[in-house]
Amino acid sequence: MDKYLIVGLGNVGTEYEQTRHNTGFMVLDAFAKASNIVFSDRRYGFLAETSIKGRKVFLLKPSTFMNLSGNAVRYWLNQENIDQQRLLVISDDVALPLGAFRLKASGSNGGHNGLGHIQQLIGQNYARLRMGIGNDYPQGGQIDWVLGRYSDEELKTLQPRIDMAVEMIRSFVLAGIDVTMNQYNKLGKSAALVKS
Repeated sequence: MDKYLIVGLGNVGTEYEQTRHNTGFMVLDAFAKASNIVFSDRRYGFLAETSIKGRKVFLLKPSTFMNLSGNAVRYWLNQENIDQQRLLVISDDVALPLGAFRLKASGSNGGHNGLGHIQQLIGQNYARLRMGIGNDYPQGGQIDWVLGRYSDEELKTLQPRIDMAVEMIRSFVLAGIDVTMNQYNKLGKSAALVKS
């Protein structure tokens, strides 16, 4: 059976819930809710399992804190013997406006600590979905911004994109990275949700 590892990046603990840096967790929580599955506390992270049309899917929220995310990713790839081509990592990105997103088959970490650590341990040849969180902060204010909570207004903008990210995970598993990029990246360019 083909296996997939879908990783949402974030920090564990109630003080980090609904923060911009936890957007990856929020996507996986939405996917788990839609799939009626729950996370259990496992080695290096919270894990949930489901299957989509005969393919086994593992959802992972690392509990290592952001800058050591690679430990969790590498462990579960090895533990479940999952091909790196079937890994998708979801992270927040200050370089994209809130509501925009970008799916890539590989690439640099873009200055993101979580992606940076994953890259150190397994290289940069893995798919990643970057969810825009905007960068409306004063110079030197990036840490406060990414660790700040979304406002209700921002969550209204974000929620449809989280729902779309859930669809993208399904597409990644069923159709592969290229088809999914072609189908969704044009929708993710702007913050406004384009009716296709």
